[in-house]
Amino acid sequence: MKVQIINKSKNETPAYATELSAGMDLRANLEESVTLNPLERKLIPTGLYISLPAGYEAQVRPRSGLALKKGVTVLNTPGTIDADYRGEICVILVTLSNEPFGVENGERIAQMVVAKHERVEWQEVEVLDETERGAGGFGHTGTK
Repeated sequence: MKVQIINKSKNETPAYATELSAGMDLRANLEESVTLNPLERKLIPTGLYISLPAGYEAQVRPRSGLALKKGVTVLNTPGTIDADYRGEICVILVTLSNEPFGVENGERIAQMVVAKHERVEWQEVEVLDETERGAGGFGHTGTK
């Protein structure tokens, strides 16, 4: 699938790291470094603008290495970029660590997955069909 992209950053255009990768790394596009203090969140620009086809979204997700090693994650994960959005892709980063985290220009800060989605038409009814699970949720199957 071909997707139009404008790259106003000085970083490379996102690409798949391996043949079977689902996501592409997004890089920070900064004039100067940014520091995230513990529990602080900031909007980090990427310099990227895209035009997705109808029926697709781009999901912005955390990078597992940053989450494990530094406690840095994407706050609204996954963040959704709709097919009709034409603004700059920005990432809401937060550090859950007790240590400040510095973000440098060009640093890989998140990953983006392009995914197909469906639109629904609601059909209002009085009763839903029965299932074995029913209304059970939030750990109803136990801990073991």
